[in-house]
Amino acid sequence: MKILFICTGNTCRSPMAEGVFDKLTESDDTVSCSSAGMSLCDGDAVSENAAAACKEIGIDISSHTARSIRHEDIDKYDVFAVMTEAHARAAMSAGIPKDKIYIMGGGISDPFGGDIETYRKCLDEIKSACEDLYYLIKNKKSD
Repeated sequence: MKILFICTGNTCRSPMAEGVFDKLTESDDTVSCSSAGMSLCDGDAVSENAAAACKEIGIDISSHTARSIRHEDIDKYDVFAVMTEAHARAAMSAGIPKDKIYIMGGGISDPFGGDIETYRKCLDEIKSACEDLYYLIKNKKSD
């Protein structure tokens, strides 16, 4: 199963989710993930506070560079894990089938421009949402 985490700029929430999910599933070779953004400049660096918050829990996303969601991603990924309802609507407008879209935690707050504590709180939301997503995937596989 291939998951694509999506946020706005692919410099905060989605790379944090990718890092958390990678760590959560490191012993499970049946799932893989990546991340992308809906509105960005390809190649932008990950937010310093996103990298710092992840580093505190043993996840290194410091080398991440932003990339835009691409049309070919629609067939490549099984699940598009978006951060908000607005991202879900934009994903559907871009041609991603509704049944492939999963809203993380019912919506993940945007830490962009916030202090390190704001990013820590966002990371806590992301960790919980990643655990929920993985649980759903594992249960779906066993059906």
